[in-house]
Amino acid sequence: MKYVNTSVEKKDAMALVTGQPVYTDDLAPKDCLIVKLLRSPHAHALIEEIDTQAAFKVPGIACILTYQDVPQDRFTFAGQTYPELSPYDRLILDQRVRFVGDAVAIVAGENEKAVDKALKLIKVKYQVLEAVLDFHEAKDNPIVIHPEDNWESRVPVGADNKRNLCAAREESSGDVEAVLKACKYTVDRTYHTKANQQAMMETFRSYTYLDHFGRMNVVTSTQVPFHVRRILGRALGIGASNVRVIKPRIGGGFGAKQTSVTEVYPALVTLKTKKPAKLVYSRYESQICSSPRHEMEVRVRLGADEHGILKAMDIHTLSNTGAYGEHGPTTVGLSGHKPLGLYGKKEAYRFTYEVVYTNRMSAGAYRGYGATQGIFAVESAVDELAHEMGMDPVKFRELNLSREGDPFLGYDGCPVVTSCTLDKCVEKAKEMIGWDEKYPVKDMGNGKVRAVGAALAMQGSSIAGVDIGGAEVKLGEDGSYTLNLGATDMGTGCDTILSQMAADILETDIDNIIAFGVDTDVSPYDSGSYASATTYVTGMAVTDACQKLRAQIQKLGAEMLEKTPEEVDFDGKVVYELDGDRKVTLEEIAVKGTCGNNVNLQASATRSSKISPPPFMVGMAEVEIDKETGSLELLDYVAVVDCGTPINPNLARVQTEGGIGQGIGMALYEDIQYNEKGQLRNNSFMQYKIPTRQDVGKIRVEFAPSYEKSHPFGAKSIGEIVINTPCPAIANAVDHAVGVRIREMPITAEKIAMELLKRQENK
Repeated sequence: MKYVNTSVEKKDAMALVTGQPVYTDDLAPKDCLIVKLLRSPHAHALIEEIDTQAAFKVPGIACILTYQDVPQDRFTFAGQTYPELSPYDRLILDQRVRFVGDAVAIVAGENEKAVDKALKLIKVKYQVLEAVLDFHEAKDNPIVIHPEDNWESRVPVGADNKRNLCAAREESSGDVEAVLKACKYTVDRTYHTKANQQAMMETFRSYTYLDHFGRMNVVTSTQVPFHVRRILGRALGIGASNVRVIKPRIGGGFGAKQTSVTEVYPALVTLKTKKPAKLVYSRYESQICSSPRHEMEVRVRLGADEHGILKAMDIHTLSNTGAYGEHGPTTVGLSGHKPLGLYGKKEAYRFTYEVVYTNRMSAGAYRGYGATQGIFAVESAVDELAHEMGMDPVKFRELNLSREGDPFLGYDGCPVVTSCTLDKCVEKAKEMIGWDEKYPVKDMGNGKVRAVGAALAMQGSSIAGVDIGGAEVKLGEDGSYTLNLGATDMGTGCDTILSQMAADILETDIDNIIAFGVDTDVSPYDSGSYASATTYVTGMAVTDACQKLRAQIQKLGAEMLEKTPEEVDFDGKVVYELDGDRKVTLEEIAVKGTCGNNVNLQASATRSSKISPPPFMVGMAEVEIDKETGSLELLDYVAVVDCGTPINPNLARVQTEGGIGQGIGMALYEDIQYNEKGQLRNNSFMQYKIPTRQDVGKIRVEFAPSYEKSHPFGAKSIGEIVINTPCPAIANAVDHAVGVRIREMPITAEKIAMELLKRQENK
């Protein structure tokens, strides 16, 4: 292969770094209506009266809409497969508001100043209701967050709106209680992660217009264009066929834009006014009313025998979906399924979960998609169990980790681990960080200590039997290829990676491949960029389409040489006789392909997968802690990843570095806090700390490639797994350093210092 497993430059690199107008707001018409939302100041309330008369008198105001002006069929904002596992629990605007920041009214005007003035003039009388803010108290609470009769759960996920349950389930194998009772060593611990924000550079934004056929056109920063089309068709009551979604470049998503956060509001304005309209979220709105990670509390019970073999695992997850269901029923599954698959020698396991509604901002998808929360809990508990046994926690992991060919507990039904170098990842990471020399702790002699911690992770490559990748490739008359994709490049470089695969199959220069972005009217159907599906599933579709086109080129070339396809071959430049000297060039075939022939030089393919082969990763952190103040410095972070064949090693490396940086932010900095009224305190980057490059310290990344036989190039995913190890690895390092076990993220100097002080007082 010339391009696969090679670090080629991203196709859009120069346009992005030179500031070309490629994002949604760059492309919106200058004269389109500006749309903003009036938001609820209450966590739970009913709108009794809403007076918009004064607001309508503001010059330049074109439209003001309230709950009385919207369709009454409920829907979900979650961009997932159909039928969605998420309950249908939303209206565009509802008389009942369910969190501080929930939408109350839509205001559209000719300029921002007019809209801002009108928003201040709308008078709303609320009946303030008691709110459910603590997710421990939500289930079976007399305060019901969704009492409406037209609430609907179309898939049996254990949802019950009258009990504030969005989903619930239990699954198990073997007698967990009996095996735990027989184990020599056990731990029973509970861990808590908060509702972190994705904090992508480009906030949520969309603009809409009607074309000359009267169809709704939506240009939006989304990871899921085809799902947005379906969601809008239902929400607006116009049907998906009357919606066209166009996706320009995305300035980051990290899962946030797998939820249809903004599209419906300008679309409704456009329907009412027949004018183009745009909605651009401020950073404040992105913080208080978007789609953050699910807050989860995970209880883990583990048992091991006297030889250090993990025999039983029991996981219970309580997940806070917030005011709306969205991704609640699906994220929670990964909190158990992913850590369960890391260790293959168990005799028994049980995984139970409950997802509850509360009067907080609704949660959505975030890189790692529930696995992050579950892996933090299980990998912390694994360390605690190893300490109970007096065993090096990395040695314990080496005894128990999954290996290629081992039985697999994946949710996709695959019976064995199909590709895995997790053992090699551990070995390489230990060497990189100097584990044997640094574990467990080193006293620096100046009141500070240094220690190392480790964690394992696995994820998946698409949702098995669900996600669909689509690709279409055609030969132009000049010999160039157009690769039409339904997958969404959100900065990951998937357009480049898929072009690399196409270039190798077609044996052409990568610059001869023109990758075309998503337009739901013309692009092949694709589930979207989530669940780490693009390289794996869409990569298969690209491969199939290019192989079909290659066969068509060879067939037409053979006809031009008066041969059969079996008597010629194609080397990417010419089709030539196998038994002679005659040949025709690709350019000659391309011209013939557009003039008077019966061979279609265009091919499309759709692919799904029955399995979801997991990538694996090992992360190890070295920290230095001041024992007097509790202040922590992250000195070094090493990661070794098995993502199958890295299609583009440089892009894989920066994906890993970026994901680790986000994980470090979750572990050390990002601290979501609500007041007693349900208002989010961290409503800007002044209060919500995300790490800069200087904060994350030294990050070193290596690969230990396996070969995944179900993919034509042996590739697996990498997008999500890379965020999953920092929380447990750093927490484990802190415990090794000062004996303080932090079970709630983030880890702060105050938490460490208070625990150290408590220990001194108890002496």
